[in-house]
Amino acid sequence: MGKTTYKDAGVDLDVYEQSMARLPQLMRRSHSPRAMRLDGGFAGLFQLDFQNPLFRRNYRDPVLVSCTDGVGTKLKVATIANKHDTVGIDLVAMSINDAICCGAEPLFFLDYVAMSHDDPDRLEQIVKGISDGCVESGCALLGGETAIMPDIYAPGEYDLAGFCVGVAERDQLITGKAIAAGDVILGLASNGLHSNGYSLVRKIVFEIAGLDVSDHVEELGETVGDTLLRPTRIYAKTVQDILAKNRDAVHGIAHITGGGLEENLSRILPDGTSLKIQPDSWAVPQVFTWLQRIGDIEDSEMARVFNMGLGLALVVDKHEAAAVKNTVGDCGTQCWEVGEIAVD
Repeated sequence: MGKTTYKDAGVDLDVYEQSMARLPQLMRRSHSPRAMRLDGGFAGLFQLDFQNPLFRRNYRDPVLVSCTDGVGTKLKVATIANKHDTVGIDLVAMSINDAICCGAEPLFFLDYVAMSHDDPDRLEQIVKGISDGCVESGCALLGGETAIMPDIYAPGEYDLAGFCVGVAERDQLITGKAIAAGDVILGLASNGLHSNGYSLVRKIVFEIAGLDVSDHVEELGETVGDTLLRPTRIYAKTVQDILAKNRDAVHGIAHITGGGLEENLSRILPDGTSLKIQPDSWAVPQVFTWLQRIGDIEDSEMARVFNMGLGLALVVDKHEAAAVKNTVGDCGTQCWEVGEIAVD
């Protein structure tokens, strides 16, 4: 009988090394000259000379902004479909879209991947998605951690966590304090479900309707898997363009996730104000009406769980709403006036 090894406990270090060898090139494709190379180092380096032209803006009094999030049970769908190249985009989007709500410019991102066992191909797909999301966000993937924990996760399961850091000018932070009655609420189109509500989605689709990820849904014009794994839209570059052209017009930004439009917007409202949302003022994607029908879900529940077609909301000066809408349109994103701020 041979000596006991780590492999006997479920962790194969040779396979782990194969996985790690695939990742540096995926990380480097997201790097700008601001990311400093440290071969073999234990940390990622990022230079903070905020007067450097490498930054989108110069900063006089910079404030660092940090966020963390995950993807939730959307990962269950990815595992069923054996498609893991887009959930990394979701991971980046969930943190980046939070950070930009205070007007931050994304700087860098870190990831944490926990797996039941090492799978080089799967890990490469996941990290490629993370790298894609970072490129789209204009931030650097500086590093990450891959943990192999066979006793924590069932075979084939994994979880993701992401961490982003951005920067904003102290006196230009968007906090919602400038929101006033008469301001217009602009809703920016989502890319479908994004990354919230998937426990309910899976119950409706797989338990109630008895569908499989490979089933084609005529109503949607694609397979269940394609619909459910469509990645979360990243709004970083759109918001950066808006702030570059209409900074003073933007009084508040809300990332529309769990809780829906009203609950997330309410988080940034100052005392004495309230929301006046105009129902039917935007196009609700077919996936939501389909889920509501096959799951027999009430309107109020849909509005609390899902984004219903709006992934980001801007509260803007009513006199500048048209200009901001034009900027959003120039970035290739649909935008609607979905309501206004009222006196409470």
